[in-house]
Amino acid sequence: MTTTSTPPSAADSTGPGAQRRTFASISPATGDVVGAHPIHDETDVRAAVARARASAGWWAGLGFAGRREVLTQWRGVLTRRLAQLCDVVHQETGKPHADAQLECTLTIDHLAWAGSHAAKVLGRKRVSPGLLLANQAASVEYLPLGVVGVIGPWNYPVFTPMGSIAYALAAGNTVVFKPSELTPGVGLWLADSLREVVPDHDLLQVVTGFGETGAALCRSGVDKVAFTGSTATGKRVMAACAETLTPVIVEAGGKDALLVDEDADLEAAAGAAAWGAFANAGQTCAGVERIYVHERVHDRFVALLAERARSVHAGVDVDAKIGPMTMPGQLEIVRRHVADALSSGGRAVVGGAEAVGDRFVQPTVLVDVPEDSAAVTEETFGPTVTVRKVRDMDEAVELTNAGRYGLGSAIFTGKDGQDLARRLRTGMTSINSVISFAGVPSLPFGGVGDSGFGRIHGPDGLREFTYAKSVTRTRFKAPINLTTFDRTPEQETMVATLLLALHGRASQLPKLPRRPLATIRGRRRS
Repeated sequence: MTTTSTPPSAADSTGPGAQRRTFASISPATGDVVGAHPIHDETDVRAAVARARASAGWWAGLGFAGRREVLTQWRGVLTRRLAQLCDVVHQETGKPHADAQLECTLTIDHLAWAGSHAAKVLGRKRVSPGLLLANQAASVEYLPLGVVGVIGPWNYPVFTPMGSIAYALAAGNTVVFKPSELTPGVGLWLADSLREVVPDHDLLQVVTGFGETGAALCRSGVDKVAFTGSTATGKRVMAACAETLTPVIVEAGGKDALLVDEDADLEAAAGAAAWGAFANAGQTCAGVERIYVHERVHDRFVALLAERARSVHAGVDVDAKIGPMTMPGQLEIVRRHVADALSSGGRAVVGGAEAVGDRFVQPTVLVDVPEDSAAVTEETFGPTVTVRKVRDMDEAVELTNAGRYGLGSAIFTGKDGQDLARRLRTGMTSINSVISFAGVPSLPFGGVGDSGFGRIHGPDGLREFTYAKSVTRTRFKAPINLTTFDRTPEQETMVATLLLALHGRASQLPKLPRRPLATIRGRRRS
């Protein structure tokens, strides 16, 4: 960390010639410095929020059509300059250009969906006023909150934060974005690209720094915070937001399971499992970290997965399919999980302790790992996966749901799979694929348990950045006015009679199952 005179950026709240602390952005693949960025303090963050607040009225006033046009133009900038954006992602995360391009391509698709569907999802709709207030016209619409704070992760520095930024903007909010300290250049690039379309208004600003900068954003008076990161950090974000009663969305990672039934296409399942577990060096919140396989096909599946794992390697050469561990501290977590799995009776079919290097981790497949091992219970966030034999899918569901995380899951089966998916306590499930739910813009993304709460993407994601506005309007004089002290006894009798006719008939009561009297008495005694 150094103190330098930092020139102002279009998306930066640094004043000309201001002396401030800075930090370096480091390539995890080479250790080279790829950029220097200011550490924004509470004053900087509040200034950015104030500018966003000043632009919020103009942005909301454009209406759905005006905002859609701006977002369409921004989408064009991102598409034309895709290679440049991918290069920034590659430099700061180390991931291969192909993976960076996939991430950015999916982002552009989500941006298109948010801009084109906001009016339909959020616009004013008439609703039924019911019988007793039939003289009222009733409607509901979803209005922008104002200024949204977004705290993003480093593993998918474009796709994940844009899942909040794009939807918040489409809903009519302005945004102040705090990217991870590992990928600040990506955040600044995104903000500068939008400023090319709208140079005179602060629609998307970036504040850079460490945890203190994020905490300042939580306390800055924004109208909502969307956070993606670890469960522990999510709890700190919630605590900071609680001081000002600021609502939050928390997407806090997972320990996603893949279930493989006895009638599954094993070749397809093994290929999907390898990609879900090892892509992006395993640094995917909804990546595959646990696999439960029917005992009748377990050995064959493990052999196929091992073959796939051996064909993938981490490195910087042109043949490398995965890059380095972006966050240096994550290497120790991966090393600890692998060591714990092996010391507790598990064995490595591919990889193992020697697969964890100084910057890269080679794909590792672990079997016979106890369910209480850290490799099974904690989020590893590396290119490792555990495989366990189960007697049937009932046991697989039980083991999946025993974990404290509940983000995503996947099933490979020759059956329909819908009933099995419904039984999994996760926010999302892919059948005969992995992580495909994240790429569908119309589907909500989020989890339960220690994976957090709230949703991004889809109609739910748009509504997360609004508040519901309910309006009633009197159309004609009510035959029976319920909202007055002038009600007569006769009118109250009429209302009671009407309610009895509509809702009090015995034939409308559901028929409850009959149980033996002894059973009922037994329950009372217990």
